[in-house]
Amino acid sequence: MKDYVIKRLLLFIPTLIIITMITFLVCRLAPGDPTEMKIGQTGEAQKTDAKNLMNEQAKEFYKKKFGLDKPLPTQYVLWMGNMLQGDFGNSFKDNRPVIEKIIERLPITVTISLLSFTLIYLIAIPIGIYSAARQYSVIDRTTTVILFVLYSLPSFWVATLAIVFLCNVEYLKIFPTAGIKSEDFQSLTSFGKFQDLFMHFFLPVVISSLASFAFLSRQMRSSMLEVIRQDYIRTARAKGLSERKVVLKHALRNSLIPIITLVGGLLPAMIGGSVIMETIFSIPGIGQLAFQAILDRDYPMIMAELVLASVLTVVGILLVDILYSFVDPRIAFTKKAA
Repeated sequence: MKDYVIKRLLLFIPTLIIITMITFLVCRLAPGDPTEMKIGQTGEAQKTDAKNLMNEQAKEFYKKKFGLDKPLPTQYVLWMGNMLQGDFGNSFKDNRPVIEKIIERLPITVTISLLSFTLIYLIAIPIGIYSAARQYSVIDRTTTVILFVLYSLPSFWVATLAIVFLCNVEYLKIFPTAGIKSEDFQSLTSFGKFQDLFMHFFLPVVISSLASFAFLSRQMRSSMLEVIRQDYIRTARAKGLSERKVVLKHALRNSLIPIITLVGGLLPAMIGGSVIMETIFSIPGIGQLAFQAILDRDYPMIMAELVLASVLTVVGILLVDILYSFVDPRIAFTKKAA
């Protein structure tokens, strides 16, 4: 196990280099000019030569300041060297350090993501187990229909409907419309602060969990059905063990392997999946920051967030491989001697 982890960590280095190269090229070759965004120039033609000259001079100034006047290979080497030192550069938008802006917003996105993942696994796995143990029962058929409906609903559409009908005084003003806390948050009691945070986080957490919740429960059901048809499960039942013990002790552990595989996608989903919810509910997290960076052509911010998502993807895959050995000790990461 130790040798395997070391090899994977060493493999992480060339993987990261390739990811950074692709990220850099995608950002640099994308249409749009960040210097135009910086000087506030629109796509309309300027009416006077003086204004044209001033704009060109301003663009040249910002290109030199941001290092955009250098060849692409030079830009990549400089950016990579700074990144290895923990310096992702300064934002083109407000000249603040990129890492500072990410650290400032990361806790909010992590909190929403962890709450969503906890809700997904706490509800989806038991439903999947129960549906598999009661295959073709009324409850199984009912949950199947409900889960397929939930899986087919676009999260942005559900979020928009929730804002219209659950956050609107014209219908039901139950939840706040935007943000993560009220303006008078500091003046509230401890219980009042908890209630205020709960009301702000409830809709983003639940809505972002719907599709994954439906998908994971169906995966759990399919995996459990495959396992309980195995010979050793029939042997356990023939020994007189209760159905509860057969399912939870013998079948559950082996059926978790496909579910663990899905864990690898949870870490990068903290960034990728947060864009929609944070934009719709105006939550100041990483997702909203990434969306705004794309609109502003903020190259340092975009590249930093793409690299962060890539690193989380590689770490998630490594975590999955390690968890495999705990769920099923028969899984070996090294070739056994003959």
